[in-house]
Amino acid sequence: MDIKMPVLDGIAATRQILASSGETPPRVIVLTTFDIAEYVYSALGEGASGFLLKDTPPDRIIAAVHTIAAGDMLIAPRITRRLIETYAQHHRTTTVEAPRLAALTARETEVLRLVGNGLTNAQIAQRLVLSEATVKTHVKRMMAKLELTSRAQTVVVAYETGLIVPMSSNEPPPR
Repeated sequence: MDIKMPVLDGIAATRQILASSGETPPRVIVLTTFDIAEYVYSALGEGASGFLLKDTPPDRIIAAVHTIAAGDMLIAPRITRRLIETYAQHHRTTTVEAPRLAALTARETEVLRLVGNGLTNAQIAQRLVLSEATVKTHVKRMMAKLELTSRAQTVVVAYETGLIVPMSSNEPPPR
């Protein structure tokens, strides 16, 4: 999906495609020249599973398609870094009590935090000493309770609620 298209822009098209999809929604990857934070947030908020720039090498685009088809999300690294730095500058906060998260079990909240930090189901399973199938169940239930349709939206919720706070580039990932 591109951001700027004739007739209907890519964000509106993504919204329509995902809203009219059935039980298993398709995955949408935005591939555009527009490196604008508002477009990234809007696309992910509407359910896009990836956001890449058109200068991404072809082999990385192919890898992104496979990654997203496997259920993960992918955002171009330079966009991710800029978004996290911008977020960190504007949202210096600690974990916030979010009414939206009240419906989650402690384990689902823990899984949300790990998904928000970019871990795959396999990595979460290893970290929590669970089977990957159990992690998938927790992810599915957590997303259903929060009415989310993609891992990208899950990451946005984790940041918006303050459940995770971006780390500086020289901090190690959380354990």
